[in-house]
Amino acid sequence: MPGNRPEQEQSAVAIGIRRVEAGDVGVLDGLCTLLRHSVDQGASVGFLAPLSQATALAYWTRTVGALGTELVLWVAEDRGRVVGSVQLAPCGKENGRHRAEVQKLFVLPGHRGKGIATRLMDTLEVCARADGRTLLVLDTEAGSGAEGFYRALGWQRVGEVPDYAASPRGELHATAIHFKRMSP
Repeated sequence: MPGNRPEQEQSAVAIGIRRVEAGDVGVLDGLCTLLRHSVDQGASVGFLAPLSQATALAYWTRTVGALGTELVLWVAEDRGRVVGSVQLAPCGKENGRHRAEVQKLFVLPGHRGKGIATRLMDTLEVCARADGRTLLVLDTEAGSGAEGFYRALGWQRVGEVPDYAASPRGELHATAIHFKRMSP
């Protein structure tokens, strides 16, 4: 792993990272637990708290069913239990085939600080490069701890959009837009 990472890599040795294939319904329960715990702990990933099992299951069922060339999902697993995930949405437009959007990076609260998010992002970047992507973009809650994490991984902040999304508790907040250039 590259040096100077924001998390302790040695703690994540037992964690496996794998790409989820379309239709892999065996991962749904773990993804639902991950999403519900993350949202209930304040992660701003598109849902309001408390997040119901039905809403989480509907989201992940659609997502896993849509996996392919336009959406890629990786999970981090600790002894078969899903403890983190991240998504990559490669641009399919003719003039945008060099870029992709990072979406919904999160790790179970009890597994944070162990290098899992860094490993997920490293895996995503390797695969994005292999697919010819040289520009990645993402948005995250402005002022959140995630901003410092991304900065430590070499992401650059473009700016922010006020009142972009509601937090899990329902308060509007700004989102910060970031990008990262990668060599082919």
